[in-house]
Amino acid sequence: QVQLVESGGGLVQAGGSLRLSCAASIRTFERSFSAYFMGWFRQAPGKEREFVAAISRNPAITHSADSVKGRFTISRDNAKNTVYLQMHSLKLEDTAVYYCAAIRNSVWPPVAYDYWGQGTQVTVSS
Repeated sequence: QVQLVESGGGLVQAGGSLRLSCAASIRTFERSFSAYFMGWFRQAPGKEREFVAAISRNPAITHSADSVKGRFTISRDNAKNTVYLQMHSLKLEDTAVYYCAAIRNSVWPPVAYDYWGQGTQVTVSS
């Protein structure tokens, strides 16, 4: 089983920056963190869950939504079992609960995820 815990959310002014972290706890027999594709999603009030970014088992391979390209960067530190979402130039429309997700066996980019965190709130204000 995989447990994911997001952190780093908070209140930030428009134009500011924030870095989200997702710490993964994986049972030994389910392989190491490096074997998992990881993703970030977000859900704003009254809206559908939206894909934000994904990172492959190869940390050099990433994919992000058009709405965040050039502003958000996904990365991972396999030694720390952690995936990050560095957010810059935040906009009001970035306000949402941000979730991280994991899947071990997948096409690239993943179309589904098996494990989800509880989410962390990001609120952007002016």
